[in-house]
Amino acid sequence: MIFTTFLNRATRILFFTGKGGVGKTSLACATAVALSSLGKRVLVVSTDPASNLDEVFGTRLSGEPTAVADAQGLFALNVDPEAAAAAYRERVVGPYRGVLPATAVASMEEQLSGACTVEIAAFDEFSKLLGDPRATASFDHVIFDTAPTGHTLRLLKLPAAWTGFIDTNTTGTSCLGPLAGLQTQRDLYAASLRALTDGATTTLVLVARPDPSALAEAERTRGELDAIGMAKQILIINGIFHASDSDDAAAVALQCRCESALAQMPEELARIPRLSIPLLPYAPMGIGRLRALFDGAPAVTACADKPARPIGKPPLAGLVDGIERSGKGVILTMGKGGVGKTTMAAAIAVELAYRGHSVHLTTTDPAGHVQTAIGTSVKGLRVSRIDPAVEIRNYTTEVVAKAAPELDAQGLALLEEDLRSPCTEEIAVFRAFAEAVAEGDTEFVVIDTAPTGHTLLLLDAAEAYHREVSRTASEVPEAVRRLMPKLRDPDYTRILLVALPEATPVHEAAKLQADLQRAGIRPYAWIINQSFNGNGFSDPLLIERGAQESPFIEEVEMILSERIALVPWIPTDPVGPEALRRLVRATINSSSDEVEMP
Repeated sequence: MIFTTFLNRATRILFFTGKGGVGKTSLACATAVALSSLGKRVLVVSTDPASNLDEVFGTRLSGEPTAVADAQGLFALNVDPEAAAAAYRERVVGPYRGVLPATAVASMEEQLSGACTVEIAAFDEFSKLLGDPRATASFDHVIFDTAPTGHTLRLLKLPAAWTGFIDTNTTGTSCLGPLAGLQTQRDLYAASLRALTDGATTTLVLVARPDPSALAEAERTRGELDAIGMAKQILIINGIFHASDSDDAAAVALQCRCESALAQMPEELARIPRLSIPLLPYAPMGIGRLRALFDGAPAVTACADKPARPIGKPPLAGLVDGIERSGKGVILTMGKGGVGKTTMAAAIAVELAYRGHSVHLTTTDPAGHVQTAIGTSVKGLRVSRIDPAVEIRNYTTEVVAKAAPELDAQGLALLEEDLRSPCTEEIAVFRAFAEAVAEGDTEFVVIDTAPTGHTLLLLDAAEAYHREVSRTASEVPEAVRRLMPKLRDPDYTRILLVALPEATPVHEAAKLQADLQRAGIRPYAWIINQSFNGNGFSDPLLIERGAQESPFIEEVEMILSERIALVPWIPTDPVGPEALRRLVRATINSSSDEVEMP
């Protein structure tokens, strides 16, 4: 498929989704710019709690459609979870002010203060844009730039989940508020579901890189969303690379990796219409570069004639040395999707295990692949995944078992019904996260977190639970009670912010750092991953990429962090214990294959 065909066949609603870091936002924005250039009125909506639409478009956005500078007919908005939650709480609680005692109103507000309510409120705003034609009647196209895959799968399944829950609930209440007043929501969620599954209205745009894990994630998404009726799908492969210098071994290796991944693409995924985009030497920020994104030939500037000055920074091994001195504790890798959090977590866990420590490696990412990164068993290392389905089952069983002796049959039935709410997943996953953190009392626990927005919701849940525990001193598991103090203890928890040396990953991690510091949590260090800076390339495009990195590496070192590790891009996929250990020691201007192992 060529880009003009994609534009000509574009349905009114386009959903861009995929694994973190594959370029969903860039491609969604470039598509919007192209459609607006054809005279269409286009609205771009970000459902990512860590949206960077503002930076890509160069326009300050809000929760209302805002005209994008230098692109006539193009508008954008961010679904702000906190603002949506505040408005949602007021809609639910407002009618009772002056009617019920102040203490009762305060109790209602407290019940609606958690991360679950934040997600539901944001989902409510999403549903209006999707299911209420009046909300977007003035636009020819509505393009949704979604959060990374795991979060998006949950979002797109919620219309069906909440419609079913409301239809079968007999208690009259939920965390949505009193069900008696929710007929409007019921109809809205049903309309959202119809829009999602109408191929004449909605297209799912699966975005992937020519990388096995990104393509596997796209296939998983394709299958799960096809199963709920989103059958109109296309695939965009972003970042196709062709070496222009056959003497550059790294460039040739990168091309081979791309070709190998595409040759082994999952069979069902390969059958859907496909569009390919070349690897760019720069980040597509701003209207001019977005317009050029689909031109087909990446422009290499004069920087290619001036190789980047190598920036001498310690390898990841230096951070591991400092972390190891405590002998135990929690390490969390955080950052934007696609920056390599899973690989960094796996590399650190393997290295600590090889050094003789007991290590538990786990993930809160719904699309986590830590076991794939490890590849095989390692002495002293235990690998797990916080699986929402398993945690819901365990949590539900525990709650019912504790309550059963004090409830009659009707009361027990009502409790079981309430636990079928989609909100139960948030509570169950949060509890599992708290229990994993508690294991740091006796061993190293390395936690690969979900992409930034989902992680912030998880930490918001920790803050809300901590407030509730402090206020009520009710019966709460010890792991939950002690979670916030542990996260705030720099000798117990070490947070590593992972970023690529590019504008959006660095600035998103900087915002995450500010949010953490406001919550009393201070990051331990930054890891700049996959750097092309000064690595001795001769391919012009790769030299250009390295030259573009320097300002962002210096920004981290000079402004954002006292500790930094720089991990070079390597031509081989770092999978398996030995490859991960080489990555820990790899430095700029050294091939990972040349690093000697102890």
